[in-house]
Amino acid sequence: MTDDAVEHRRLIIAGTGISGLTAGIYAARSNNDPLIIEGDEPGGQLTLTTDVENYPGFPEGISGPDLINNMKEQATKFGADTRNGIIEDISKEPAGHFRVQLTDGDIYTADAVIAASGASARTLGVPGEEELMGYGLSTCATCDGAFFRGEDMLVVGGGDAAMEEANFLTKFADTVYIAHRREEFRAEDVWIDRTMEKVEDGEIELLLNTELTEIHGTPEAGIDHVTLVEHPAGHPKAKLDDPATAEEVEEYDFDVGAVFFAIGHTPNTDYLEGTGVETDADGYLITEGGRGGNQTDTGVDGLFGAGDVVDFHYQQAVTAAGMGCQAALDADEYLSERERAGELYEPEPDAATADD
Repeated sequence: MTDDAVEHRRLIIAGTGISGLTAGIYAARSNNDPLIIEGDEPGGQLTLTTDVENYPGFPEGISGPDLINNMKEQATKFGADTRNGIIEDISKEPAGHFRVQLTDGDIYTADAVIAASGASARTLGVPGEEELMGYGLSTCATCDGAFFRGEDMLVVGGGDAAMEEANFLTKFADTVYIAHRREEFRAEDVWIDRTMEKVEDGEIELLLNTELTEIHGTPEAGIDHVTLVEHPAGHPKAKLDDPATAEEVEEYDFDVGAVFFAIGHTPNTDYLEGTGVETDADGYLITEGGRGGNQTDTGVDGLFGAGDVVDFHYQQAVTAAGMGCQAALDADEYLSERERAGELYEPEPDAATADD
């Protein structure tokens, strides 16, 4: 086979989150022989959610890992293959197919690719973060806020996402606290105005010039409290690390039952640079959108985008699944048209195969 490729596939799907697995189910049922590459976060962000109560069809809720495992089983039942691996680079070849190289050196070729590699929530890297993610610490208020009804909750961030999540959490929280490392928010005025209305009503309290340095608790009991640092000039963590200003920083424990990081997401699109795909300023894939078919087309023939790698607004499990479905249907139409035109890639057999 040319390009030293391990295998040629009709369709390769990047990502085994809910979008990629949904695409795999639909693609397999359409006989498009999908290979789903897991990536460096198998299962995606949903695996960090202990209980999912807002995914249709599960009135008693379902754990994030269970939902992902069920979808993976469903995809493989219909003929999708999955493999562990991380895609390093994808390039569009002159013959019209894609060359997909993994970090372990394996190379695949494919007639079409669905990028469903998601976006990784930014975190702080503070002590307690890794142990308590999914056990009181979350990066999605709409996913997990209802589990902490009646608790005091802390939102970390100062942009639109932080304001939006804090306002949403007032439906459930006793009090929502927003910790922001500066005096001024980066959010749009409309979100600041809404937040200040909640502040006046006593539903939200602001912890300005304040940063989170540690989360305390256990997976069994959840979050007990956090450690915060504060400095009137802002950016207290940097000042805490500077011997000249460390004594000016106030450090204290603060009781909350849940913490939500709202400091943004990073779309996983670096591996697509070789395709010439268009992204926005933050790296999210730009797709056709609109009405009718081909909404997930990226503008690169045969390359489709789905889920949080495209969607920076809704970022919900059900919307990701819907986009995965759309991408698989768009890919099927593309592959069918190429097949009718006799334009699908046919790799040359290697010498050993030819001798047989």
